[in-house]
Amino acid sequence: MIQIYHNPRCGKSRNCLAFIDEANLSYEIIPYLTVTPTFDELKSLIEKLNLKPIELVRIKEKIWIDEFKEKALTDSEVIQAMTDNPILIERPIVVRDGKAIIGRDLDKVASFLE
Repeated sequence: MIQIYHNPRCGKSRNCLAFIDEANLSYEIIPYLTVTPTFDELKSLIEKLNLKPIELVRIKEKIWIDEFKEKALTDSEVIQAMTDNPILIERPIVVRDGKAIIGRDLDKVASFLE
């Protein structure tokens, strides 16, 4: 089953969801802003993405700039910041078969879902 960490207010997230709809694939939407991943869930997701935690942060978000930008944070502290402030999580994230990608580029999503 495909999972999509989705923010309905984000155009890239909506486009990714529409793309998967058009491919007639079954999926589960995870509305991560209202159903916030736990620290352990987010850590696991980052491992599936094969990224460093900071690479999943939306560093242009006001809350990041105001509260975290100037701090030297450990990976655990970055994950905790995203857990406490899910708006900081890059989106959309597409998960399938134990792997994940950030689904902003639909060509990459297509390759990932083949």
